[in-house]
Amino acid sequence: MKRRNFSLSVGASALAPFVFTGHAQAQARKPEAGSDFLVLDKRAAVEAPAGKIEVVEFFWYSCPHCNAFEPALEAWIKRLPKDVAMRRAPVGFRDDFVPQQRLYYAIDAMGLIDKLHAKVFAAIHVEKLALNKGEQIGDWVAKQGVDKDKFMEQYNSFSVSSKASKATQLQNTYRVEGVPALGVAGRFYTDGTLSKNMARGLEVVDFLVAEVRAGR
Repeated sequence: MKRRNFSLSVGASALAPFVFTGHAQAQARKPEAGSDFLVLDKRAAVEAPAGKIEVVEFFWYSCPHCNAFEPALEAWIKRLPKDVAMRRAPVGFRDDFVPQQRLYYAIDAMGLIDKLHAKVFAAIHVEKLALNKGEQIGDWVAKQGVDKDKFMEQYNSFSVSSKASKATQLQNTYRVEGVPALGVAGRFYTDGTLSKNMARGLEVVDFLVAEVRAGR
C-alpha cells in the first residue's frame, strides 16, 4: 500500500491489485540494487546485538496488504537462522497512525505480541473495527482478557511514546514509501513495488542477509 494512498476509510477491495501474491509469482533471478532493492545513502540505526543481522518489517495494522502478508512473514520468521534478528516497526505517516503505533508498543511491553498481534489484524480486517483511538483500543484490549488500566498505563507511557517516535524516525531514514516494507542491516530497503510482490520481497531479504553475512 503506497504512502499516498493511506486512508483509514479505504477498504481492501479497492486496493486488490496490490495485495500480497504467492511464491508462484516470484521471479528466479538475482536481485539487483536500484530495481529490486535500494541501498540507503545514510545508514539506519539498528537494535540487533553484535553478530546479528537485523531485519525490520514496516507495517500498519489498518493496511490490508500488511494483513495479507502477515501469515507468510510469520512462516518466514520461524525459519530464520540464528544470526538474524527480526523486529517490527509500525509506521507513523500521519498523526492518526500514532494510536496504532502505541498499541503495538504497549502490547510488546506487556509481553502480549504472541497473544494479540494477529488478533489486532483480525479485529480490523475481519471484524471491521477501526481501532484508531486510544479509548477504543483500550476497550478492545480489555475484551481480550487484559487489564485495561495496566494497558492504558503502558499505552500512555513515556517509553511507548519514545518507541513510537523512534519508529517514525526509522521509517524516514529508510525512506519507506509504502507498507509492508522490509529493511536489512540498516543498509538496504525493499517493498512490494521494488520486489514486484512481497513473496519475492522475502527472497530479496534472504539475498541481502547473505550479502551482509559475507561481508559485502
